[in-house]
Amino acid sequence: MTIRRISSGGVFEPRIGYCRAVVAGGFVHVAGTVGQGDDVVSQCRSALGIIGKALAEAGCGWEHVVRVTYMLPDAAEFEPCWPILAETFGANPPAATMIVCGLLDPKFRIEIEVTAVLP
Repeated sequence: MTIRRISSGGVFEPRIGYCRAVVAGGFVHVAGTVGQGDDVVSQCRSALGIIGKALAEAGCGWEHVVRVTYMLPDAAEFEPCWPILAETFGANPPAATMIVCGLLDPKFRIEIEVTAVLP
């Protein structure tokens, strides 16, 4: 089996020892991704942009995502992201889980992780 690793060039990748995405066994596994911005909505959009680039580099798109996990330190901040998520996945919604947990830095309001199948 061929394994291909995709880096986004983020500062945490070499420090922690991971990459943005791994393509293996017909799947694309995208690491938990946080975005930039002052609030949960801007961070959500930013994280989705980073994930979208990794999916494209792997050879797939949002319509190929089969699983998504959202991690937020405050459950009340999830609902403002719903319209963005519904727009992103459109007619191809994946199975989803939302977890309330602490994130690496208190400035982070949402982390998103996805798994996609290769077309």
